[in-house]
Amino acid sequence: MNHQPSPVDHISKILRTKPEQLALCMAQMENITGRKGVLEAILEENERYMQQARTLLRVHSIYGEDITDALEKVIAHDDKELFTFLGSPDLSDLTTTRVLQDKAYEVAGGRERGFFLKKEKARRMILETPPRAMIRGFAYRDAKELLEKESLEEIFAALRFIETREWMNMVFVKAYEKLTPADFEERPIELLVLPKKWLSLAETFLEKKYHNISHLKELGIIFIIPIQLDIVGETLRLFSLMLHYLHEVSFYSRLIKGYSNEADSFTLRLRSLIRGDVGAADNIGSAHEGRWLIVQRYLAKDDESDARLFVPHVNPEAIHWRKAERDLATAFRNYDAMRVSMFYDLDYVGDFFPSHKVGELLLSFDLVDNIMGLVKKEAMAKYLYHHQEALWNRIFSGFMGEERMEELILENIDKGYIDLTP
Repeated sequence: MNHQPSPVDHISKILRTKPEQLALCMAQMENITGRKGVLEAILEENERYMQQARTLLRVHSIYGEDITDALEKVIAHDDKELFTFLGSPDLSDLTTTRVLQDKAYEVAGGRERGFFLKKEKARRMILETPPRAMIRGFAYRDAKELLEKESLEEIFAALRFIETREWMNMVFVKAYEKLTPADFEERPIELLVLPKKWLSLAETFLEKKYHNISHLKELGIIFIIPIQLDIVGETLRLFSLMLHYLHEVSFYSRLIKGYSNEADSFTLRLRSLIRGDVGAADNIGSAHEGRWLIVQRYLAKDDESDARLFVPHVNPEAIHWRKAERDLATAFRNYDAMRVSMFYDLDYVGDFFPSHKVGELLLSFDLVDNIMGLVKKEAMAKYLYHHQEALWNRIFSGFMGEERMEELILENIDKGYIDLTP
């Protein structure tokens, strides 16, 4: 007789963590909250949502490769529809990108205001710490001429991919050591498409980051490098990333605003935030201690075996993606030409399926995992980490609720972990 694995064993396998550690964590969370059956409820949802998705995909096969193919076809179709819906944007022609920017604000729920570095202070930082590579690249005399000829917002965005990591971390970082709460102000978040002239200087950045969009937490700017949207899935990837960063910048603005109430520690906490520090392994603790690590980055992108991935943790990145995917699903719910609405709340959904080739495959039904996989299909890249991090968040929120999870992350992010025991 075949026995079904227990909920702990089943979810531990998906998360690549030790069953005994997850079991200890669940016992502690049940003791703290009084809530039981969280893993059972998650697995029941998981099975129901996967079945609904397969029905919408019109795929009856139980094989992982066939389900993946069906997911790719839906995303490829919706990518083409979205490109048309956005007015066929050409990122090298700034006159065609306004629809892209306006629609991102609209889908994300409006253009939020945040607490960001004053632009005059940012200008002084450039004058006091001239970006040599950029000045040399444009053949300008000095930082003063650079600021006269180029946009401040574009300069700050381009620092990330023109100047060296050493210059950023050893030289320019000193400018941040002098910042105080008085150097910040309330203003709207900005979406910026860089002019085409920055493209040739962006190649190294694109290879390193795998996408052509990033953000400046301290300035409240999301910037796009104008590559051609000529890869299947690229428009959906770009637009979903825009939504993700709108939520992320707003999240970090709330943190910076909170830090401003404690002037003595403001600079130290701001620098840690901008670096995206993650708690060290010695902060992990034992599962029975009621401690959850806060992981600010997708560690699996750099090291799939990072020890912090296998212990109880929450990830704010997965919160921003959940909101972005909900935005997309809601915005196109009544748009018959697209089926992206089927991905609403599928971020933590996935499981093992039989394979035609290798025994079994772990599949993610998360939208961004599947978009990234389609864009990188020629490289045979497979993405699972968005789903796995979302599943850790789903476990935590199953006990504490989504709103309380986000509050606890905001309250404890500079410490690097959440302690739920007194």
